[in-house]
Amino acid sequence: MKKRIRTKKFIVPIIAVAFLAISSSFKSDFFEIAKQIEIFTTLFKELNMNYVDETNPAELMDSAIKNMLDELDPYTRFLNEQDVEAYKINNAGEYSGIGALVRSYESKLVIVEPYKEYPADKAGLKAGDEIIKIGDIKVSDFDDNASELLKGANNTSVDITFVRQGQTKTATLKREGVEVDAVPFYDMIDDKTGYIVLSKFNRKASSQTKSAIRDLKGKGAEKLVLDLRGNPGGLLSEAINVTNLFVPKGELIVTTKSKVKKFNQEYKTRNQPEDLDIPLVVLVNGRSASASEIVSGGLQDLDRAVIMGARSFGKGLVQRPLKLTYGTQLKVTISRYYTPSGRCIQSLDYWNRDQEGNAVRNTDFKEFTTRNGRKVQDGGGVMPDIEIASLKSNTLIDALQQNNVVFDFSTDYYYDNSFDSVNDFAFSDSDFDAFKRYAQAQDFSFRTETEEILEDAINGDEHLLGPAVQEKYKDLLLAVNKGKILALDTYKKEIKKNLEDEIIKRYFYREGLYQYYLNHDDAILAAKALLHDGTKYEGILK
Repeated sequence: MKKRIRTKKFIVPIIAVAFLAISSSFKSDFFEIAKQIEIFTTLFKELNMNYVDETNPAELMDSAIKNMLDELDPYTRFLNEQDVEAYKINNAGEYSGIGALVRSYESKLVIVEPYKEYPADKAGLKAGDEIIKIGDIKVSDFDDNASELLKGANNTSVDITFVRQGQTKTATLKREGVEVDAVPFYDMIDDKTGYIVLSKFNRKASSQTKSAIRDLKGKGAEKLVLDLRGNPGGLLSEAINVTNLFVPKGELIVTTKSKVKKFNQEYKTRNQPEDLDIPLVVLVNGRSASASEIVSGGLQDLDRAVIMGARSFGKGLVQRPLKLTYGTQLKVTISRYYTPSGRCIQSLDYWNRDQEGNAVRNTDFKEFTTRNGRKVQDGGGVMPDIEIASLKSNTLIDALQQNNVVFDFSTDYYYDNSFDSVNDFAFSDSDFDAFKRYAQAQDFSFRTETEEILEDAINGDEHLLGPAVQEKYKDLLLAVNKGKILALDTYKKEIKKNLEDEIIKRYFYREGLYQYYLNHDDAILAAKALLHDGTKYEGILK
């Protein structure tokens, strides 16, 4: 196996200079463009010819390009041939593989969620299983994302070795076509209220949402809850089409603005609506992004729906794939998008960064008005009309998720407990106490804003502050650390919600989780109550 060469220190400075030169002078200074490209070409050639160890030109270039783009925003990406195929699959909503969501990190490959009745599920794989070998290839030795090895043509087999609860096991899976539904679930909350989960904006989004609406209305639905929580977005066209289901033809939904004139466009609805009058609540949270925010922000601005939940992610940037040579593409941020009221809900400013290189969060919000004159703000995602406390997040909750504390505890919980049906499930106070003990024993950390301020004060004024004051600062830091443990109780409701979501899927898949939501989820219960109070519902929109 060839030795991989870390390229960032060799390549990125030159590439970054070249890119900045290209982007800033493309129209007016072609000599500078040619100069920078020639510098890089010469450097790349000399590096490959003279470096002490053998290099892989393709890997060097791939890494150089991707590191260059890291200086911009996280959505502008170079797509090699494999990336292009994955991008197509994500938009199409179908692929061939084992039918499981997997996570690749730290040379590990972990099953996050096996999809019901697909190959991984049929073979008995469970969330938390760590795949250590695919065929004859060890995951730890594989340079790229090993999950690509799980994909393949229909009816082909793949042998895997995995570890579960300390025991090594093997399984043979036969790949098959996997359908990725945009609407994985819909049902009646009660005899008058329908519920639709829209989990992604692939090419099936608007058609499946329309079918769900029609089916639910056939069952008696006179009110509707559209759940966009956790929906990361997708196709802009589908976001407009979904919004179009509830607003008239010819309605302006999105305006995009760019330095490139051809990307300045207005997107209006083109079809006849499905239902202009049905009372509608849209649920969002901090993981509702992009196309989800186009739908929720548009319906809010047009006073067509009440938005409930927690502030959405705040992605107001539009990307477009541009074809390059040899089957590669550049997925590049081409514009910002604006909702009907004129809001751009982009939360992070990637062009103004702090001392650590992190994007600065927008705090200078501007006010806009909806069609009926209600006040709304830009710059920080879509703020719901009614907030649901259990859906809010913070640095503690984010750290518990990002460090897999919730996920790993749920894995252990699954093997220690059993339930016959989702109606029997209950996460007790003693279960939460067990989670607190587990969380405190894990090696994870996070920094609060208070800690950052205190540490900056100590480091910045260490020569001006006397020893006594510095000690007081240190005492405060210790108090903050103790407070972070107490925060597990302070945010019990929010943490418990995350735990229940993760645990229930282990027993009853996503379908069972959504069934559980119908009778236990705070947001759905609040939405149902609001929709049954017509006066309050109409009052919010006026």
